[in-house]
Amino acid sequence: MKKLALLFSVVALFFIVNTATSQTLYFCESVDANGNPSGESSTFNIPKGGGFFYFLVKLPYTVECTSVNYEIYDVYSDYTESYNTSIYHDGLTKSWTWFWKKVTFYTPGYYHIYVKDCYGATIASSYLTITMN
Repeated sequence: MKKLALLFSVVALFFIVNTATSQTLYFCESVDANGNPSGESSTFNIPKGGGFFYFLVKLPYTVECTSVNYEIYDVYSDYTESYNTSIYHDGLTKSWTWFWKKVTFYTPGYYHIYVKDCYGATIASSYLTITMN
């Protein structure tokens, strides 16, 4: 019984540490000078001509790249995904632990956004819903 309790404690500690230091992709209305999101949401309502907001990536480590790609996938009702487009973001500094990109959407839908580093590894991802006025 003690071994089971110890195993459970180790697994719980792993998840707590991993969650506390995980990388995060935020969608927000603005980003302050310290990298804090304002108006954070996973759903944005845009006008018919399109609407912009920000992708904010926060990492527990330095990005070690001078560019990233935001890969955007359409998510369907059966939760399958289909590639839509990519947004290239250059001008990063390798020592950064957070960075943001202003993006504009023109089409409502449910999307899965993957942030890929210069080596092609996914460093963050999140789901986004766009509705239209």
